[in-house]
Amino acid sequence: MSALRGMNLHLRLLSRLRWKTLTIPGTNLILKTPHSTDFEQWVSLRQASEAFLRPWEPEWPKDDLTKLGFQRRLKAYAQQRQSGWGRTYFLHDTERGLLIGGISLTRIVHGISHSATLGYWMGVHHANQGHMKKTVPAFLDHAFDDLGLNRVEAACVPANSRSIHLLTSCGFHKEGFAREYLEINGMMEDHVLFARLKSDRLAVSRTTNRT
Repeated sequence: MSALRGMNLHLRLLSRLRWKTLTIPGTNLILKTPHSTDFEQWVSLRQASEAFLRPWEPEWPKDDLTKLGFQRRLKAYAQQRQSGWGRTYFLHDTERGLLIGGISLTRIVHGISHSATLGYWMGVHHANQGHMKKTVPAFLDHAFDDLGLNRVEAACVPANSRSIHLLTSCGFHKEGFAREYLEINGMMEDHVLFARLKSDRLAVSRTTNRT
C-alpha cells in the first residue's frame, strides 16, 4: 500500500469516527455520544438497575455513581474515541425523553483484523421490551459500513440467558467457551464466545424475510 493510499484510508476512518448520533430505524430510539448533561438520568437509571446489572458487569468503582465517577467515565470514553480503540453511546428514547441504556464497541482493530468487541446494557425498567434487539443490528451496520469492520465479537457468562438470546437473535454465532475470561462483579468468570461477520448479514436478512 502506498503512503498516499494509507493516508487516505486513515483520513476516511477518522471521518467515520466523528459520528455522533444514530437513529434506530422504525423506532423512537437514538444513540448519542455520552455527555456531562446525561449525568442525572444516567445515575438515576444505574441506581434503579443496580441489582439487575451488577451480576453481569465488571465490579463498579466505589464512586461510580458520583459526579466525579461519571466525569472519569466520560474522560475514558473520550480517550477511547480519540485513539480509535473504542466507541461508546447512550441509548435514548426520544418520545419519552429518557436515557434507557448503552452500547459500545471496544478493542477496535484495523489492519489485518478489522474487528471489535460489542458490549451493551439496559436499564431494568426498559428491559424485555425489544429495544436492544432493534438497536444491535443498526449498530452493527454502523460497525461494518461506517467503521469498516469485518468481525464483531461478544462474550457473556453462561448464566446470562437474556444476553445469549439477544446475540443469537441478532445473528451472532457461538464460537467457543473461554475459562475465567473476564472479571465480572469482582470474580473471574467463564464466558461463552460469539461473533458476527459482515458476510453474515445476508443470511440474517434471508432468515428475517422468511419469518
